Amino acid sequence: MPRIALIHALSHSVAPINNAMTELWPQALRMNLLDDSLSADLAASAGGLDAVMTQRFMDLADYAVGTGAQALLFTCSAFGPCIDAVARKHAHLPVLKPNEAMVQEALRLAGDGAGPIGLVASFAPTLQSMPQEFGAGIALQTRLVASALTALNAGELEAHDHAVLVAAQALVGQGCGVIALAQFSMARAAPLLRAQLPVPVLTTPGSAIALLKRRLAH
Repeated sequence: MPRIALIHALSHSVAPINNAMTELWPQALRMNLLDDSLSADLAASAGGLDAVMTQRFMDLADYAVGTGAQALLFTCSAFGPCIDAVARKHAHLPVLKPNEAMVQEALRLAGDGAGPIGLVASFAPTLQSMPQEFGAGIALQTRLVASALTALNAGELEAHDHAVLVAAQALVGQGCGVIALAQFSMARAAPLLRAQLPVPVLTTPGSAIALLKRRLAH
């Protein structure tokens, strides 16, 4: 059975990926590493994704690999360059950004004629780094719904889901043919969105697990 390290910068990301792993890949052995100061430090830092922040990600990854992890999945989408550095160091292992698989799936759907991609995020730094992952020339519209994260932090789950739905509806109204939910913590809103919207709704946990399974199979 493969040992998968799940590395988190937000406590809200832990349940969505573990629930998805239980549903989609129950055979995998999981280890969860959480440093919930990463996101707060990034939001407060003038240095952004600097060498100090990158080293923190290296330390987490090195620890996970030292325990025997055969793949690393990071679950916070605001730290792309730090995760790239980890992937270069541990090139012999699958190292996934949280969005990598979902981006691939969204691009495939858009290429099949679904139309522009609508990206919904609840954490502002995500929209500074994640759009670049879609590549140049891609029709991408973004929507920040910070109130969703505020509601989630307050335990107001229905308010979180409704805020995500409203943002997604606005993007569909602007012509988007695919909705991508940027944060792992937003996956809980996907059933509501799929019931209300006439377009595909993608989540990071589901796409990431499917891609990890394919990579480890090879």
